[in-house]
Amino acid sequence: MANPKIDTETAITELGVGEALISLLDEKGRPTPVERAFVLPPTSQIGPITAAERQAIMKSSLVAGVYDQTVDRESAYEVLKARAAQEDQGAPSAKEVIAPPPAAAATTSIFGSIFGGDDAKETKKAPSRQSDTLFEATAKSVLRSVGTQLGKQIVRGVLGSIMGGRR
Repeated sequence: MANPKIDTETAITELGVGEALISLLDEKGRPTPVERAFVLPPTSQIGPITAAERQAIMKSSLVAGVYDQTVDRESAYEVLKARAAQEDQGAPSAKEVIAPPPAAAATTSIFGSIFGGDDAKETKKAPSRQSDTLFEATAKSVLRSVGTQLGKQIVRGVLGSIMGGRR
């Protein structure tokens, strides 16, 4: 947006070192008129700071004192590594150490046998299944494919007749 107080063409040719023509956005995101402004150089230095400068910056910081103490917490990696080492040494795991009381064990076994819990799985043996021959595997694959295609055609036909189909 042009500023009637500033002739932009002549201002560009007259800009000195550290000067710029700028336009900012207002609260609603609209550009403001162009203004002539001075640009300050960064206030940094090349090279390391002294110990006294470092202490002065740390004392004036908003988080002064918050990060002064070093905390060396145990990481998840270290916890898992220690747990794996403990299991390798044959130490009892948490599941072995904590045993349910006898009443809870009886309830667990009753519910397990009714609803197929851990105890029921241990007592039942999985039926041994023989692998299919090449012919049986091929026949199953062909029948499955034919069944899928047939099912799609039936559903398409039923839905087509209900919805009116293409005309």
